[in-house]
Amino acid sequence: MQIHTVRQGDTLWGISEAYGSEVNQIVSLNELDDPNRLVVGQSLVIPQINRDYVVQSGDSMWGIASRFGVSVQDLANYNNITNPSLIYIGQMLQLPYFPHTVKRGESLWSIASRYGVHVNQIAGSNSISNPSLIFPGQTLRIPAPAKPVIEVNAYTTRMDERGRQEILKRGALFTYISPFSYSVREDGSLSSLRDTLVLEAAGPTRSSPLMTITNEADGSFNSDRAAAILRNPGVQDRLLTNIVQTMKAKGYAGLNIDFEYVYPEDRENYNSFLRKAVAKLHPEGYTVSTALAPKTRADQQGLLYEAHDYEAQGRIVDFIVLMTYEWGWAGGRPWAIAPISEVRKVLDYAVTAIPREKILMGIPLYGRDWKIPWVQGTLATTVSQKAAVNLAAEHRVAIDYNETYQAPVFRYTDSRGQQHIVWYEDARSVQAKYDMVKQYGLRGVSYWVLGIPFPQNWPVLQNNFRARKK
Repeated sequence: MQIHTVRQGDTLWGISEAYGSEVNQIVSLNELDDPNRLVVGQSLVIPQINRDYVVQSGDSMWGIASRFGVSVQDLANYNNITNPSLIYIGQMLQLPYFPHTVKRGESLWSIASRYGVHVNQIAGSNSISNPSLIFPGQTLRIPAPAKPVIEVNAYTTRMDERGRQEILKRGALFTYISPFSYSVREDGSLSSLRDTLVLEAAGPTRSSPLMTITNEADGSFNSDRAAAILRNPGVQDRLLTNIVQTMKAKGYAGLNIDFEYVYPEDRENYNSFLRKAVAKLHPEGYTVSTALAPKTRADQQGLLYEAHDYEAQGRIVDFIVLMTYEWGWAGGRPWAIAPISEVRKVLDYAVTAIPREKILMGIPLYGRDWKIPWVQGTLATTVSQKAAVNLAAEHRVAIDYNETYQAPVFRYTDSRGQQHIVWYEDARSVQAKYDMVKQYGLRGVSYWVLGIPFPQNWPVLQNNFRARKK
């Protein structure tokens, strides 16, 4: 898979010719509504011929495997697919082998070096007993290079059939799926969550479900609700009992605690509750994780930050989701949702306080549309990557790419004369984030939130990593 940025005069046919790809493969992978309408500055993900294949209507795993000369089992294994009958239109499959035609002067060693694989892998894949005996014109099967293995979490708020279908389609790329959320009550009871359909999809994709609990009340995070739990050991005991009962009844594999806007004076109370949660859940075979605000220093001021103790939580829990997004929040000034320059500041501090192998870096799957000039008290509209590109196309404006923030942005004027600015995520911006995961040696990534169409993200993720399955 490669990333192409549309230039003036580009057509989809011309792009497909330049990359040796097929138009229908590009259309499907990017979920383009109108293949004839491209926007200057728009990014496209391009499947590589003989490396990637995008599932089309009528395809079967057997037919795809036969077409490329691989076994169904090898194709399924390489793509983390448990059930070969579960493939979906628009899903990218990567091939476990690709062809190479030997040129004059090439050796098995030079070919192996070129593709980043071992000589013995090529020899074994082609039943070559003497590695020096290859000849020009011979076609070799080259094993696809191994990718880094990371953990991938995805939060979802969609508990309906569409939510189930999205997990079935994308679940091969997930380690965890986290239905959002169970709210804690002041007496230690839990709100209900109709998560049956989502949990049904977790099984066939081997995505371990995490039970997410929050201190939400009336649709927003509530400091008093957190205090009622964190200041009362008896309530904590009831809460943990209710959590374990729910996890056992519904088949959850772990607990994710997302307590936000916790009073600063409850910082140590929160740490103590986490110790109690680990002591209760670990013997039952469950993991415990938390979601933390994006801090750049230990003593960062503000209700969102002060009770989130990076160092203590890094010692106590199994892993941590860093919520490295929402710089461009709905009620704030226009800005990139997750500017890479700010994400880097958070990671620079985080890795000094939390073991790198415990950090999942948060990645947003959405963008926002602000009216400008911006007025305090106004709210931006959430937009998907697809909707953002369609807006740019509708208003015939080019898309810029901010190198400092590593994010696409454009301005437009609506039919009423109101000016807007849109910041969103695309293939380039998520590639920059995956590069940071590699650079910092992190445990993996966590997405907020499924249900917002961002088709480009998934092949980019797939091209960089393999998701660990439990």
